[in-house]
Amino acid sequence: MTVIDRFLKLVSYPTTSDERSETCPSTPRQLALAEELVRQMQEMGIADAHVDADGYVYGTIPANCEKDIPVYGLIAHMDTAPDAPGENIRARVTEAYDGGDVVLNEEKHIVLSPEEYPQLKNAVGKRLIVTDGTTLLGADDKAGVAEILSAAELLLTSDRKHGTVKLAFTPDEEIGRGADRFDVAGFGADYAYTVDGGAIGELEYENFNAASAKIVIRGKSIHPGSAKGQMVNAALVAMELHGLLPALETPYYTDGYEGFYHLTDLQGETEQAELHYIIRDHDRTKFEEKKHRLVKIAETLNQKYGDGTVELSIHDSYLNMKEKIEEHMYIVERAKKAMEDAGVTPKIVPIRGGTDGARLSFMGLPCPNLCTGGENFHSRFEFVSVEAMEKISDILVKIIENSVNEGRC
Repeated sequence: MTVIDRFLKLVSYPTTSDERSETCPSTPRQLALAEELVRQMQEMGIADAHVDADGYVYGTIPANCEKDIPVYGLIAHMDTAPDAPGENIRARVTEAYDGGDVVLNEEKHIVLSPEEYPQLKNAVGKRLIVTDGTTLLGADDKAGVAEILSAAELLLTSDRKHGTVKLAFTPDEEIGRGADRFDVAGFGADYAYTVDGGAIGELEYENFNAASAKIVIRGKSIHPGSAKGQMVNAALVAMELHGLLPALETPYYTDGYEGFYHLTDLQGETEQAELHYIIRDHDRTKFEEKKHRLVKIAETLNQKYGDGTVELSIHDSYLNMKEKIEEHMYIVERAKKAMEDAGVTPKIVPIRGGTDGARLSFMGLPCPNLCTGGENFHSRFEFVSVEAMEKISDILVKIIENSVNEGRC
């Protein structure tokens, strides 16, 4: 099976995760994809492929050489982001891209344009995989899953020498829980790479410190004709709370190492309102300050409207893995060399997001992040090129091959 055929098969499974669910995985359809991955792995000869009770898929490619080399891990996630529709994905492969507009949906006048998405210029001459503009594509991270499986199949069906390689596919990464129940000890890798990045060549070992915040506001409803001095409109308090946050610290105004507050959901009426935020910053001190600001805002509004009006809960999702990866920079250098050997220029950039690897690095499994080739993640304009996916599969194989040639950690 080619990497493209594999990818198109995987995106046919709807696997949107749900932060409101308390189960693992958060949505049962992730289990359907997990079972499909186990089937594919077993078909290619990965005898121990299995899905555990929490929806994590694991498998092992046994070593076929006797050198004392480290055990590698390759990891990707199965869920897709709830930020855009993930049902009934209609993926298609275009002809070689000519640099102009790509009509995603003629009936609805949805166009993928290089004027709006200038990164398209890097895909000229390549075959693009896109949707019909009504859903996301799911290259984040099913491109990573397909690339890992294609690399695994190549290792298993060729005479290339390799050490032991561990594979894992996780649920619920998009809602910050992908590493919650990951069995690091059972996985048994010395270090690993997540394949969950963007444009080809990206290599990342710095990510945001990340937290999520849930705010419940309880109002007091009274007939508006006699409400003076008594009504507390929860929806208005929600607006007031948001207005107390720095207006320029949002995704729209920030890039590079700058952090932000992102309001992901808002529902409200007079008696109750609920807001959900994600909080991000590369700098640990600024990250803690952002969380503290929300705490102080909640305290201020409770003083103004009465105790219990604003209920705030903050949950740390992951921390910047840089402090852990810097102790093992050889794994970054090994990935750089594999890219160069494959004819790809490495681009070391900070992740304006996070990966399972961030959490896993703090759990004792150093785990930088590799590109998938996808662009415009979490949107209806998501795309990935066929050629990028093929190249990234080659890079994964070269990482494994180079470790044998070096014969050392």
